[in-house]
Amino acid sequence: MVRRSTVGPMLFLTFLVCLNLASAQTSSQAAKKKSPPPKSKTTKPAPPELEPKAVEILKATGARLAGAHSLSFTAMETFESLSRQGVPLVYANKSEVTLQRPNKLRVIQVGDGPASEFYYDGKIMMAYAPAENLVAIADAPPTIDTTLERIYRTAGIYFPFTDLIVTDPYGDLAPGLKHVYYVGQSKVVGGTTTDIVACAGTGVFMQIWIGTEDKLPRVVHAIYLDDPDWLRHNLLLSDWQIDSPVSDDAFTSANAASAKKIEFKHPFPAPPPGAKPPAKSGGSAKKPSSSSTSPTSN
Repeated sequence: MVRRSTVGPMLFLTFLVCLNLASAQTSSQAAKKKSPPPKSKTTKPAPPELEPKAVEILKATGARLAGAHSLSFTAMETFESLSRQGVPLVYANKSEVTLQRPNKLRVIQVGDGPASEFYYDGKIMMAYAPAENLVAIADAPPTIDTTLERIYRTAGIYFPFTDLIVTDPYGDLAPGLKHVYYVGQSKVVGGTTTDIVACAGTGVFMQIWIGTEDKLPRVVHAIYLDDPDWLRHNLLLSDWQIDSPVSDDAFTSANAASAKKIEFKHPFPAPPPGAKPPAKSGGSAKKPSSSSTSPTSN
């Protein structure tokens, strides 16, 4: 799970709901009367701990997701952003996700910002803003993993569930893990019995509820440890369908293909060599939340 104005008709803010809120975050921080009290540094960090039971649960979940030829699910994301009073407001996005390995993906997103649609059929990728009837189309890499990386680096597009749909979910997560331990079971999350695992590494703490029988994740709760406000990011996962038939038509859209075309590029491109940085505003925007479009890192 990872974190994260328009110029003319720039589409890609559509895919960055967190960035849609960046200006609100900036003014929120400027309006804060004082910084939160520093966290106590008297307690020494806990030594690395990788509890075998918890590691095995994460491995089983990674294997279940990696072994699916096709899968679909609903991802409901909520994330916090500081208000004018310096306390968090909560925003939400909902994504309907369908993929077919190794090279097809569709994400239909609605939320507290403009709706967006993303299609990848193994040959081309389309980022579509239905309300504005704008689309960016580009040739695509040959796999889902490389496409997710490409759209992040070239267009700033990130999905908060990226870590769940890569080829090897556990393999991507494992190198950064410093703490993994078993919390217990819940019978009230996701309509089934879940095992609760906590893990931390590479600057993020996560608590994950995973189906005891089916090994599918139901909730991911994350806090980024370098965020002084410890804002919370939650991902609720439901409607899992594993290896159900999916038509090739699902990974394209006639409406998107016929929309007005714009360039496929990053909403905040790097400045040219020698360019002066923009003037600083009264506050500084936070790193965007894990909410919409930039490859995840745990």
